Amino acid sequence: MQALWITAFVTFVADQATKWYVVQALNLKTVGAIDVWPPFLNFRMAWNEGVNFGMFSDAGDARRWILIGVAVVITAGVLYWVKRDRMGTVAQLFAGVLVGGAIGNVIDRIVYGAVADFLNMSCCGLNNPFSFNLADIAIFAGAIGLILFGKPGNEAKTP
Repeated sequence: MQALWITAFVTFVADQATKWYVVQALNLKTVGAIDVWPPFLNFRMAWNEGVNFGMFSDAGDARRWILIGVAVVITAGVLYWVKRDRMGTVAQLFAGVLVGGAIGNVIDRIVYGAVADFLNMSCCGLNNPFSFNLADIAIFAGAIGLILFGKPGNEAKTP
């Protein structure tokens, strides 16, 4: 499980560092938008109080604590699953990415009351109105990796 914990820590630190830099140091929380490489990469401040794409964002403060609880339960479930099935290193790395991202978004909800989303990407005449963050990418990538490598027989088990 060492690979999982190291990967979770690195993912968490990278997520929080990018959020601090963009939201605080570049002052995106005040300026609202910074064009980095238009239209492909822009910083657009979005405080996500809900779940994906801001769904359920109008459910009040109880929603915040429910979402924190759900994230903690899912994280604990992933940790239990990886340990119980004695998953190999590749699966542990993906689990670590997922766990680090989930913890990053939980910390945002605790500190800010919402998740700090700022990455916005558009292309080819399509204007993407949504923002996301490194933790969101990590959660998605970790989940896909666990689907592909978390099944018994996909790789050798580690002790």
